[in-house]
Amino acid sequence: MDTSNPAVFVNAELLRMYVGRRVRAVIQVLRSEGGSVVGKSTDEQQLIVKGNPTAPLSTFVEVIGIADTNQSIMAEIWTNFGDDLDTACYNNVCQLANGDFKHLFI
Repeated sequence: MDTSNPAVFVNAELLRMYVGRRVRAVIQVLRSEGGSVVGKSTDEQQLIVKGNPTAPLSTFVEVIGIADTNQSIMAEIWTNFGDDLDTACYNNVCQLANGDFKHLFI
């Protein structure tokens, strides 16, 4: 596994701490509009993901990219997570990855 450029687990609230850095987030896709996707983060806040996915998107998508602003990500990698996801569980992972257990996450 390449650990030279890790992506931090974030939700919309945590994204502002990592502007300019590589992050990963899961969103529920709400709509696509001209080169970006508007989605709902696992903490129920809106995020904008810039870029063009290479395949049709499922309801839930993980994006890895650079935190462009405190509300947007410039996507490098899009991964479909299907049409059903426990968003509260993923949100808890984001909290753990940025809290007391940060050392366990790359």
